[in-house]
Amino acid sequence: MTSTETLIAAADAHSAHTYDPLPVVIATAEGAWMTDVEGRRYLDFLAGYSALNFGHGHPRLVAAARAQLERVTLTSRAFHHDRFAAFCTQLAELCGMEMVLPMNTGAEAVETAVKTARKWGYRVKGVPAGMAKVVVAGGNFHGRTTTVISFSTDPEARADFGPYTPGFEIVPYGDLTAMRAAVTENTVAVLLEPIQGESGVVVPPAGYLAGVRELTRERDVLFVADEIQSGLGRTGRTFACEHEGVVPDVYVLGKALGGGVLPVSAVVADAEVLGVFRPGEHGSTFGGNPLACAVALEVIAMLRTGEFQERAAELGELLHRRLAEMTGSGRVTAVRGRGLWAGVDVDPAVGSGRAVAERLLERGVLVKEAHGVTVRVAPPLVVEEDDLEWGVEQVWGVLSA
Repeated sequence: MTSTETLIAAADAHSAHTYDPLPVVIATAEGAWMTDVEGRRYLDFLAGYSALNFGHGHPRLVAAARAQLERVTLTSRAFHHDRFAAFCTQLAELCGMEMVLPMNTGAEAVETAVKTARKWGYRVKGVPAGMAKVVVAGGNFHGRTTTVISFSTDPEARADFGPYTPGFEIVPYGDLTAMRAAVTENTVAVLLEPIQGESGVVVPPAGYLAGVRELTRERDVLFVADEIQSGLGRTGRTFACEHEGVVPDVYVLGKALGGGVLPVSAVVADAEVLGVFRPGEHGSTFGGNPLACAVALEVIAMLRTGEFQERAAELGELLHRRLAEMTGSGRVTAVRGRGLWAGVDVDPAVGSGRAVAERLLERGVLVKEAHGVTVRVAPPLVVEEDDLEWGVEQVWGVLSA
């Protein structure tokens, strides 16, 4: 067997089968390119579901991590450390808010946001004990914890994991009328992805986010925006909510916040919201650790320049223009997205999204399917224009074959 086959066989034998990866084993990566154990190079058109917005091994992020590794990596929150205050201050400023509650993974941040909303509902809004409701959208993906899958509409995520956590109302994504009907006096939050990633990069109708913002203000409900995939430059703005001029009450951040170096997540809001917590009511051993703060501080500094947002917007125009040209071919039925993020629906006659991903693998491009016939395209924001053009050509080559 080849090295690839040997390593995949060993992984299959000794790891739980919670993923079905493409048959490639990556050994090194730089920028927008990855190299496998056989020495073959691949253009990364997934970017770790936006965790790698700044590409693989960005020198600034690696330098920040290396410098902090030589100082201190973990103290726990039982003690202060000298990177924590700067991280919280600067992330709050980037979001235009007052306070930060750091965690590690995106799912942890979503769980934290749910707890925050409930606590706020009881302490500030005055919802009766045990009656808090959170309204969410069908087709969502907020993680895979027991509570989060309780409000998922994906059968694969939910099956055999019950009993489920109560307190959630699911309405169709993009339907303001349904949202309005679902919000009651016991609703404490509306939790939404400004663009639904796992569902196939689904952009809501124009005016939807603004309508949700108006509704939540009117009904004294928190608007919680899960910007874990859509935020931090991916769509051509720092946050996807900005495309409608919307500022939520709570940002949920992750993925790119750790620069593709380590998991870093956070819930960001004003003091009226995050100020409801008291010592001992929530926490994380690794949340806000010195290494995470050092890397995230460099991410924030890079985003402050606007360079990466501008690059995502400009290259995103190219990406969507080229992909849109395929819709008249009869092989692509729809293209959605914003910035350097697109969902491409292929005609079932061409094959499944997985089949397209496997054919692209053979051509040196790595993508991921989403729900049947959709292929997600999300290169790192550092991708070179020529490489982006070449990658799109490979997509067209597969679909036209």
